[in-house]
Amino acid sequence: MLTGRRVRLRALEPADSEAMWRWYHDPEVGRWMDSTPPISLAQNIEKGQNRPRNTFEQMVLGIETLDGRRLIGYVALGDTDFVHGEVTLQSIAIGDRDHWGGGYGSDALRVICRYAFEEMGLHRVMLWVVADNTAAVRAYQQVGFVEEGRRREAFRRAGKRYDFLMMGLLSPELR
Repeated sequence: MLTGRRVRLRALEPADSEAMWRWYHDPEVGRWMDSTPPISLAQNIEKGQNRPRNTFEQMVLGIETLDGRRLIGYVALGDTDFVHGEVTLQSIAIGDRDHWGGGYGSDALRVICRYAFEEMGLHRVMLWVVADNTAAVRAYQQVGFVEEGRRREAFRRAGKRYDFLMMGLLSPELR
């Protein structure tokens, strides 16, 4: 397990499927995420039971509180490029609203980036974030990410278009 000051990251279990399903269907949790068609709880449980094994190329980890009793979110890395030493942070979410604003997401971000740098031997973590998602942008900046580019009007939600920011973090920049 990967441990930070506030959270522990671990492989997802089939039993996590119900919590994940609730988060996917919470409009505030998914506000800045790509939308997908709704699926039933039974379909999500089946998906959780057939989840592919985590690899260095693609992994999804649960974020839990240090007491290990409560799953509060998830983080996903993918598109690993070992030749150039980079990986994409594909998603991170604190789905449990009781844990919003408590530094859990920033701690999980530090833990997964440290893992990418120290255990996977990578040099850069990159991500895309909706520019108007100020809480996420601030959390990324606190960890050391910097804006490297912008895709204008690349995200659409409720009939409105938003810019995507490309942010990157090099291994010596992790705070």
